[in-house]
Amino acid sequence: MEKAAGKTEPPGRLQGVALTVLMCAALAFGLLGFSTLPALLPVLMSEWAISGTEAGWVASLIFAGYMLAVPILLPMTDRVDARAVFLAGAVVSSLSLVGFGMFAGGFWSGLFFRVTLGVGFAGVYMPGLKVLTDRLDTKNPSRGIAFYTSSYLIGAALSYYLAGRIDATLGWRWAFALMALGPLVSLLLVWWGTAPVIPKAASKPPGAPFRLLPDFRPVLKNRQALGYMGAYAMHSWELFASQSWVIAFLTFSAGLRPEATAGWNLTAIGSLITLTALPASILGNELALRIGRRRTVTIIMWVSAALGCSIGFLADRPFPIVVALCVAYGLTTTAESATVTAGAVMSATPETRGALMALHSFIGFGGGFMGPVIFGLALDLAGGRETGAGWQAAFITAGAAAALGPLFLWWLGGKNAGEVPQKQ
Repeated sequence: MEKAAGKTEPPGRLQGVALTVLMCAALAFGLLGFSTLPALLPVLMSEWAISGTEAGWVASLIFAGYMLAVPILLPMTDRVDARAVFLAGAVVSSLSLVGFGMFAGGFWSGLFFRVTLGVGFAGVYMPGLKVLTDRLDTKNPSRGIAFYTSSYLIGAALSYYLAGRIDATLGWRWAFALMALGPLVSLLLVWWGTAPVIPKAASKPPGAPFRLLPDFRPVLKNRQALGYMGAYAMHSWELFASQSWVIAFLTFSAGLRPEATAGWNLTAIGSLITLTALPASILGNELALRIGRRRTVTIIMWVSAALGCSIGFLADRPFPIVVALCVAYGLTTTAESATVTAGAVMSATPETRGALMALHSFIGFGGGFMGPVIFGLALDLAGGRETGAGWQAAFITAGAAAALGPLFLWWLGGKNAGEVPQKQ
């Protein structure tokens, strides 16, 4: 492709489908350590002697770090190339994983490294989407957005599987430390495969003041985006509550029938649950293109709510049935993810897209922060992780959050919030 100065692009600067594939791979590697803690949560709860509520805090603090950083980092991508933000986020993620593996020794140190990992996550996830959308030459990038946002599930699934395998041979500390290689691979991919660009809103009028935080007022007037943000918060609440606690739940269920579950690899099951959810997000977006986004989100979230409220009552069923239910729940908790994010992003103008994505992420991952904590609190209050009543109450909190998502979309989103199918 010709540049303005008449020079050709350096080799390795990808575009179109190749760029989308590259950024999907970069996100998967960048989040390779994302599910390491949920995979090893039963191990850490025993070794550190922490309660369900404390475990919920450790699981959730990654989202607190994300929320602290994303209102600064993502709007910055309206003024500086998102590529630079992504590269910095990958470095912070890698250092945080090494730090957790080498130095975390209990509740408080675990919290610290989870917060810093959240900061790195904030520099990778949505800035990576901005890297992609700034370079895609298409008026409707929803398919690219769907594939990208779904690709975190590849990293999360590998994280579950590799964490279990490494823990079994080298221990949990090496499981965290070796996952730090993933963000470094993502750094190399983006550095090689993308060319620097100047954001459309990089120039500002003479005399305009520097703002650490952007002006969110235009975003707050966008009712369609606000509806998707509310739904995204409830989606994230349910998704990250269930993902943070699924291995602990499977451990409880397997313990009810130890003679029938010997030899089952629980972290491999967690990987399967996460990986099979990837096509669900993509297919959910394809469904939305045909019947409308709001209708799609409503159907998926209410089905997921019904399943979430039921699953805790079924822990004593034969273990293959429990696993199948967890796989089905993994599908429903992710099927609307790409749809709500695409709906929010596509409602923005190019000049406000970074600010909108920041607010979308901040509100959404606020739900992600609350979900695991409230899940753990309900677990403790209803009897603890060794009781069926505890798991029943905990999963009801996740299902109830999903039930609220469509209400936010209809209440805040206005009359026509993505109800008309979007043609490609």
